[in-house]
Amino acid sequence: MGHGHGHVSASGRHLGRLVAALLITAAFMVVELVVGITTSSLALISDGAHMVTDVVGVGLAVAAIVAARRARQRPGRTFGLYRAEVLAALANAVLLFAAAGYVVTEAISRLSEPPDVPGLPVLLVAALGLTANVVAFLLLRKGSAESLNIRGAYLEVLADLIGSLGVLVSGAVILLFGWTYADLVIGVAIGLFVLPRSWVLARRSLRILFQHAPERLDVDELTDALCGLPGVREVHDVHIWTLTSGMEVASAHLTVHIGTDQAEILDAARRVLATRYQIEHATLQVESGAAAAGCHELTW
Repeated sequence: MGHGHGHVSASGRHLGRLVAALLITAAFMVVELVVGITTSSLALISDGAHMVTDVVGVGLAVAAIVAARRARQRPGRTFGLYRAEVLAALANAVLLFAAAGYVVTEAISRLSEPPDVPGLPVLLVAALGLTANVVAFLLLRKGSAESLNIRGAYLEVLADLIGSLGVLVSGAVILLFGWTYADLVIGVAIGLFVLPRSWVLARRSLRILFQHAPERLDVDELTDALCGLPGVREVHDVHIWTLTSGMEVASAHLTVHIGTDQAEILDAARRVLATRYQIEHATLQVESGAAAAGCHELTW
């Protein structure tokens, strides 16, 4: 059962928007880093470093989708390379942690003597960055609800959007009041802001890579639902995992009473999984009591 290699992953449906967001982010990243370095603005450098992770992360997301599509054409890769999308999301989280660590370290080294930072260039670049981030944010918003891969890129753009607001405030404070510590404070705030979001993204990615059951599902409840089908005596060897965002897979053995129509049981079980639990790809083995004896000898 299932859609096999004809299935298009959730992130694959939004590839065009992902590429557009990548181009916008990459173009502005160059501007922000150049101005940040020339003005010694930690806030701009912080936001620019974060945008580097955006570019790398979104680029990995695009590459993962393309790789997954091509892999469907290779007969030996029965599940394609859909897990590449999850690896890309995990890489995004690691990059975000690294960027935050760099900013905090740099800020500590500047505490005793913050450099003079011109407020006007910072203000202008932050305004441009805010515009670019809003466009990228809108491009990725829909896909982020369907794909963990796109969600990683979306969270980075969201953090950058908020970061641009922070840099805007920093530039305004320096321009109006001459308080150069504003740049340092905003830089650290941007770095710390992304940490909890990075952790959530990493945790979700690792759950998929370790093949845990989806958080939305109660495995015991699902097992009871299958066991409650007419003619089913027992359900065992139940496994549920996520291949990539929007692609959940299940397998199970159903022991039935002698004389039960196994084809009817199979169809009923498939309907329960598809309609009640939104699992459309399931491998189900229907067996009599004697055939099930060997299954219980397994230790995993």
